[in-house]
Amino acid sequence: MADNESRMEKTVNALKEEYNTIRTGRASASIFDKVRVDYYGTPTPLAQVGTISIPEARMVVISPFDKSLISDIEKAIQKAELGLNPSNDGKVIRIAIPPLTADRRKELVKQAKATAENYRTTIRNIRRDGNDDLKKQQKAGEITEDQLKTETDKLQKLTDKYIDEINKVYEAKEKEIMD
Repeated sequence: MADNESRMEKTVNALKEEYNTIRTGRASASIFDKVRVDYYGTPTPLAQVGTISIPEARMVVISPFDKSLISDIEKAIQKAELGLNPSNDGKVIRIAIPPLTADRRKELVKQAKATAENYRTTIRNIRRDGNDDLKKQQKAGEITEDQLKTETDKLQKLTDKYIDEINKVYEAKEKEIMD
């Protein structure tokens, strides 16, 4: 039971991390979490080749540790298809975060909803695995039929709790996108 709960908890945390990478019209360093820069032939996370700062609500400034990487960082941001246009002055890269259009907001909400549904499915799969384990234990004589019923009910309550949590995370993200 504890193993199932920890797997469900990790699933919810993974959803939160994935939602951090969805752009909401405000500048955020987490938008760039999935951006990989070709650093001497190795795809390296952007945060490891430069400092990402947010001087204003709609502005991101990236200061590379190695100035020769400026063009590589620009290319990596463009390849990541974030809908952003980086510009550099030779020392730093500035990225203005454009306000989201109504269509883009709806598209992002759809994307967030699909992501939430994938994570709900993951939670249900964990429940199914747990139920299968309980049935095997009952067949092996390790637990009684009453214990099986009790544990199955506990597992269902746990599943409901984490699906509610995913719904709350999704609703918060939807509100953030639509604001």
